[in-house]
Order: sequence, then structure tokens, then C-alpha cells
Amino acid sequence: MSHEQVVEVTSQVTSQENMEFDNEYDEIRKYSEFLNPNAVTPTRNVIEAYVSHLYAKEKLKLKQELATIPNRISLSFDLWTSCTTETYICLTAHFVDANWKLNSKVLNFYLVYAPTGGEMCERILELLNDWGIEKKIFSLTLDDSFEKVNLQEQLKTQLGLQNGLLCDGKFFHVHCFARVFKLIVEEGLKLVSDAVYKIRESIWFVRDEKNTREKFKECIEKVGGVDSSVRLHLDKSMNVNSIYLMLESAVKYRRVFESLHLYDDNYKLCPSVEEWKRVEKMCAFLLPFSETANMLNGTTNPASNLCFLQVWKVQCVLVESLRDEDEVIKRMAERMMSEFEKYWDEYSVVLALGAVLDPRMKFSTLAYCYSKLDPSTCEQKLQQVKRKLYMLFDEYVSKNTSGLKRIIQDQSLPLQKKLKSLSHSLFDELKVHHQQLVTQTGKSQLDIYLDESDLDFRCYEDMDVLQWWKSNNNRFPDLSILACDLLSVPITTVASDFEFCMGSRVFNKYKDHGEDDGDDDFEERTNEVDGDEKMEKASNDYDFEDDDNDGDD
Repeated sequence: MSHEQVVEVTSQVTSQENMEFDNEYDEIRKYSEFLNPNAVTPTRNVIEAYVSHLYAKEKLKLKQELATIPNRISLSFDLWTSCTTETYICLTAHFVDANWKLNSKVLNFYLVYAPTGGEMCERILELLNDWGIEKKIFSLTLDDSFEKVNLQEQLKTQLGLQNGLLCDGKFFHVHCFARVFKLIVEEGLKLVSDAVYKIRESIWFVRDEKNTREKFKECIEKVGGVDSSVRLHLDKSMNVNSIYLMLESAVKYRRVFESLHLYDDNYKLCPSVEEWKRVEKMCAFLLPFSETANMLNGTTNPASNLCFLQVWKVQCVLVESLRDEDEVIKRMAERMMSEFEKYWDEYSVVLALGAVLDPRMKFSTLAYCYSKLDPSTCEQKLQQVKRKLYMLFDEYVSKNTSGLKRIIQDQSLPLQKKLKSLSHSLFDELKVHHQQLVTQTGKSQLDIYLDESDLDFRCYEDMDVLQWWKSNNNRFPDLSILACDLLSVPITTVASDFEFCMGSRVFNKYKDHGEDDGDDDFEERTNEVDGDEKMEKASNDYDFEDDDNDGDD
């Protein structure tokens, strides 16, 4: 292996494994020399220089890609804190590339000191100018802390002064979907905390010692009719999905837990009959939240069209729970609905626009969803979404520079160049002619799209919506670009593994690699954060399992 290859491989290992140049790299050198005393391991300075070179090369490629795509770019912004309480800003770009694939790229991960809204705004503007995308921004997704509200207002003003936003920034600010749902669920779980606590402690009790597991096994056999292959989950990771799995698994062992005190005198925390009923209702209540978390965790970049139906299902559950006979469930739903309504009126438009530009849904699906929730306001909501969609579409049409103008410019080219592109020009001419016929009928691309029948969900359940727009780009040139921008709006600011997490985003000692001098060399490493340490799995005859047993070591 040549010296250049050694440098390249060593650099890749160092970057991919997030190793420190100061300490951990020395261990690599020692290990290499132990395996082969004649090995010549590159110095830290060489590796650091090569990694910096790789970063500069990849940054240039991404910068060129962002400059050439015809559509706009949505941003997500978040703050991360190290275990030494240092604050980092994380700026991520979301866009549809030339192959009509959704992309999410961390642009900058930067150390800031005592950040304020004004300082963060100034820094982000510098970063956007550095990437050359300050006039291509569509939206910014962030949660609603005081500093971040100030940030989005100031950033919106500054980008507006540069004529960098559409419709005077009406679609610029997007709430963090995960943050909103986290607040909703936290509010609701406060009222059922006693029942959840007893379930958690009951599972801990069964898992704690081999003796208790044996008694639990005996109890299962005596009770009978219980599927013992079902895993008992613990919500160690403290997110919505793990809480739901814990409650759901415990309910399946309800009769066993209710009888366990007969076989083990030390078991004292069995939920009451009323609490078991409440837990069963909580399972049905949390199911759409869990499904939404799974959707986000199972998708690299979940598009906004996928979220509309999930949020609608959550709202349906909330509305139903407001009429529940159990006063605790009813009060829980009231508190959650109060949080929901703080954000839904504004955020629903973004999700609704994404749903309309899904050819399987359009306005017919919106009409059904709105009417099921409240028939009296259905038409008003539809008209509001339609008005905003047409306003946005008109903005895209007014900025269009393709089509007829390009053909006219081609006519002034030298004859030799015209002949070389004759075939392509003929097709362009036919496209322009078709567009003129459409214009003569008084119908826009959006009118035609909405007039066409919806695609059948049964036949197109797994359809890639962006690929549909790619196939229909020639028919809807302006509308397809709008679809790209709306479908690439990020619905959350955090990595998928942390959707709906009840904790904050903090680096632990393994990811906090000391002082950062402000360089952006750490940018591509920042989507990984370790959670709590993995809980030791008990060895027994059952599938007693931590919900996060596949997490980070």
C-alpha cells in the first residue's frame, strides 16, 4: 500500500469514528506499530491536513450543487450543548437534488458563546452568504424558545431586505413538529403519571432478580391464556414510542400482574382496576403518536405530505377523548388540545399544502379530514389553503425564466449551433405551443393539476411523490418546482433517533471532543449523539427487553 493510500484510509477511519487528533489517534499509531513494527503511520498534522482538504473538496461540491438546482432550500436550525455546557449551532439544508431525491445536509456545526438572537442571526447570515444560498431560502424550521423566536424574526427581516424570500416571508417560519408533539404528550402524561409509574416499577420488579422472574413465570402458567412471547418493554429512552410500547406490553400481562402478589409478597405496586382501564385508554390514545414517531424514524427525510394524515389522526383522537367518561382522560385531552391549538392553525397550512401536492390526496382528502373534525368550518379551511396555494404558485410563475424566453434566445444563435440542437429545440417548441394552448383556455398549471382525478391510493400506496413530479415536470414546470420546495420543508429540527424524545440534545463525553476553534471541520459528524448507556439485559426464559436495547454503546 502506498503512502498516499495509507493517509487516505487512516483519514477515513479517523473521521468516520469521530476520533480525536490529540489522544485517540496516538492509540491508532501504537496499534499499527504493534501489528507491524515497520509500518510508517502518518503524523497527526498530515491526517488533519488531509481531512481538512477532504472537507474543502466536499464543501465545494455541495456548494456547486446548491447553486445549480432550480428549486429553493429549506433550513432547520437547532442548538446543541456539550457536557461542558458549550453551545453549538447546527444549520442543516433540506432540498431536492437534480435526481429528484430529498437531501438533508449539515452545512455548519459551529461553537458559539452565550448566543443571543441577534448574534445567531448575524452568524447564520454569514454562513448563508458563504454557501451562496442567501437568495434561495424557502423556510426555516426551529422550535419556539424565546431566543429562537427572536432569531427567526430577525432572519426573516434581513433576508426580506435582500429580496430572498417568497410572499414577504409568509411561509418562512415552520414549527418543529417533534417539539410540538413533545409538549403535547408531556402535558397529557402529567395527569396519568401515577399509573405510568406503577407500570414502570412493576416491570422493573419483574426484571430485577432471577427469583422474581421465576415467580412471574409461575404466575403466567397458573393464570393461563397469556402469550408469554410478548416482550415487556421499559421506557428507558423516555420517548413517546418507548412509553407506548411499555404500556402496550404491560396491558397484555395485566392478569398476570394482578395475580403476582399471590406468588410474591414483595410485589406492592400493581395498578388498580381504574388505573388499568386508564392505561388501556392511554395505549389507544398514544398509538397515533407512536405511529408518527415510527414514520419519522423510518424515513430519512419525511416529507410534509406524509405528516398531514398523521397529525389529523392525532387531532381526531384528541377530539374523541374530550368526550370520554373518565374525567382524568378528559382533562388530559383538554390540556393536550390546548397545546395543540397553539401551533396547529399556523402549522397546518404547511402540512396541508404538502398534502394537496400529493396527487393521491389533493383537496378531496383535505375536505374529508376537515369535515370529519368540524363540518361547519370545513369550507373556510379549504378556501384558506387554496388561497395560500394560489398566492404561492403565482409567485413561482412570476419568477419563471424558462420556456418561451429560452426558445426566443435560441433563435438568435448562430446557424451551426441551431442545427446541433435542432431535435431538442423542436421538442421545446412543442412544449411552448402546448403551454400557449393551455394559456388560451385560461387555465394555469395548478388549475389543470387540481382538475385531474386523484390517483387511487390502493394502486399507489408506496408511490414516491417526488418521482411523480419528475415524470410530470414537462407538464407542470413551475408547479413541480413549487412541489419540490414544499415537500422538502423539514418537519423537525432533530435527528430521527431523537424524535419525540423527552430529554434535551446534549453531547456526552464520547462525542464532546474538547474545545472547538470555530472551524467547520466537524460539520459532517453532527447527526450522531449518544443517548443514555444501554441497560443491561436480563438473561431469562422470557423476552424482557429494554426499548432502547439497540441503541448506542
